[in-house]
Amino acid sequence: SSSSPAAGPPPSNANEGCVGPQSGDAGKASACAGCPNQSACSSGKFSSPEAVAAQEAEADQIRAALSNVSHALLVLSGKGGVGKSTVACQMAWTLASRGYSVGVLDVDICGPSAARMLGATGQTVHASGTGWTPVYVSPNLAVMSVSFLLPDADAAVVWRGPRKNGMIKQFLTETVWDDDGLDYLIIDTPPGTSDEHISTVQYLQAVGGVSGAVVVTTPEEVSQADVRKELNFCVKTKVKVVGVVENMATFRTKVSSLGFRKPAAAGDGNGSDGDGTVDCTDEVIKTLKDKCPEVLDLLATADVFPSSGEGPRGMAEQFGVPYLGGLPLDPNLLKSCEDGKCFVETYSDSSAAGPLNVLVDKLVKALPVEEEMDAEAINQQLMEE
Repeated sequence: SSSSPAAGPPPSNANEGCVGPQSGDAGKASACAGCPNQSACSSGKFSSPEAVAAQEAEADQIRAALSNVSHALLVLSGKGGVGKSTVACQMAWTLASRGYSVGVLDVDICGPSAARMLGATGQTVHASGTGWTPVYVSPNLAVMSVSFLLPDADAAVVWRGPRKNGMIKQFLTETVWDDDGLDYLIIDTPPGTSDEHISTVQYLQAVGGVSGAVVVTTPEEVSQADVRKELNFCVKTKVKVVGVVENMATFRTKVSSLGFRKPAAAGDGNGSDGDGTVDCTDEVIKTLKDKCPEVLDLLATADVFPSSGEGPRGMAEQFGVPYLGGLPLDPNLLKSCEDGKCFVETYSDSSAAGPLNVLVDKLVKALPVEEEMDAEAINQQLMEE
């Protein structure tokens, strides 16, 4: 980090044209008018020798902790419930299944779900003199989450911003990932552009540690309206968008996996579930097997969330960022997350397995990992030259 008085990124809630909290014009420039940080900047809170020293020490800590991480990838969405954690965890599982060394950092302090989706529920982290050891769910996939620090799974986290920020800083500085380093550190964030986002981005940017972000949305305008705000957040904070993922793009499953119901007969009252219908799945599947068995292997599809306008692909084009593809609403994908399993290995022939593998292919291409050659390979290369 620089010792210049202008060093340090501007706060994420700063005005356009921010001169930087450590600039000599901080709090005085025309761009500072109306900024929520104006009084703090003009007072020298961020530019005093003590403040600069503290920020540089903090940056050194984070830089040391992430020195062996090739790529730190944020998974973002302005909207809740779009499957952001599903995408983050299954990207991690898929990368790990290909042999990459992967860490997942869950900074959704109030609603952590990575532990469940990675099969680490009920585990605890171990503290030592060097820091926290994350929970390993496979030899090359580790996860760190506030859920490991809570007294029980249903405990509520009722923290204000400063305490959340302190916890995120601890995660970044005190988590001891694999000694051999990580190829990918996937950071699962909460919805919106809240304290967790601002703190994570600022901590990482202070050491040049953000490789990019994957932004998750669903097809309908209610979701895209909030996701556009997230994309603007990335523009403002200068975070590279690796691409947009359209989750739950369509419902897709084999006909043999469908359930069927029919209206209840007059003597059946309100039906078996009290909704005026009765289950006839066995009857329908038997008829199809007898009369038209080839139908059972067809995929049944439905647009559960109708796309608005040009959809997420058009939104990506509007912002000039890549469209990584769509993931169908696949019941087996949900089951993999509930069970904490790797989807592409457990359900390799399921409808979302192909699209997820394509998504990860594009991610690896955008953020490649340079393979380190061992001494024997280096000597062989030198001899050939």
